[in-house]
Amino acid sequence: MCIGDVVGTSGCGFLRDHLAAFKKQQQIDLVICNGENSADGNGITVRSAEHIFSSGVDVITLGNHSFRRKEVFPFLDECPSIIRPANFPSVETPGKGFCVVDMGYTTVAVINLMGQQFMDTNLENPFLKIDKILSEIDAKIIIVDFHAEATSEKRAMGLYLDGRVSAVFGTHTHVMTADAEVLPSGTGYITDVGMTGVIDSCIGVKKEIIIRRFKTQLPERFDYAQGDSKLDCVVFDIDRKSGKCTSAQSFELR
Repeated sequence: MCIGDVVGTSGCGFLRDHLAAFKKQQQIDLVICNGENSADGNGITVRSAEHIFSSGVDVITLGNHSFRRKEVFPFLDECPSIIRPANFPSVETPGKGFCVVDMGYTTVAVINLMGQQFMDTNLENPFLKIDKILSEIDAKIIIVDFHAEATSEKRAMGLYLDGRVSAVFGTHTHVMTADAEVLPSGTGYITDVGMTGVIDSCIGVKKEIIIRRFKTQLPERFDYAQGDSKLDCVVFDIDRKSGKCTSAQSFELR
């Protein structure tokens, strides 16, 4: 189960209230969740990360807001189950870009990458970086969170990795796409898995702020919205022996 970007206190609370029942209903073995917006005011903190883990998430992935909160840097180095995009360029960057989860009956590698198109960050080429990572890890099941803006870049990454990894799910835009599928060579794919946060908002932020920003072109402080929430996710069924995906289905929990 791969969960879309959790946004602020509202998203964290909705995750806590709904994840356990859904895991049981769908017989979920492993939960991956993007948490880079889980702290109110942007970024992730130790407190919001621990909330996500204690709600039933196994691995947290991040994105362009990975380092918004400096106080989380030591936690990124110490916690084995939280990863940031692997293609940040410096070896001194806090955290790591992938992790391997030992589930007893199999091992699952989770890799975090970030796109280059329309992203205001100096990154290594994600296509070249994933080649290097795949040559270094040994896991039957491999899941990739590709945190990117451009749908074309996400689609290209999915096709590039088809047959080489078990599943690729996109994050960052907070809007779920209607293309959950199994690609021709057995890789599960969705361009963007959406978000976990307030429904009556603009990607989790108070709508009035975003509208005003587009009208005036002036900078605005982003405040997260409050109200009824949802949880967007995708569930991949993966064959343990082959590592191939057999089905991909998106869900919106309200």
